[in-house]
Amino acid sequence: MSDKFSDCETLDVEGILYLVGLQELGQVHHKMRKDDNLNLIHIGICSVLEPYGYYRFDYYDEDGWPHFQLLEPLPALKPGEQTILMKEALVTYFLKRDIIQ
Repeated sequence: MSDKFSDCETLDVEGILYLVGLQELGQVHHKMRKDDNLNLIHIGICSVLEPYGYYRFDYYDEDGWPHFQLLEPLPALKPGEQTILMKEALVTYFLKRDIIQ
């Protein structure tokens, strides 16, 4: 992913969640505002954690942005544990979509 999307710089988890958010939004060629960046990361987080039962897709708003409902609060995790959960959720997301094998 780093080779394809970041001019050979290594993407961190946040960068990959941003890309997931763009994918889920479906407006990859739309010019984003600075405020949209955090919203895209949030969409990415909700999308990858949905199979774990933390979020459920709720609806698309009038601008086409997906909204999610929090079903269960995220557990209190240390930063390293958060990273492991997000990496696992990202791998699951990519496997389900046949992006990786």
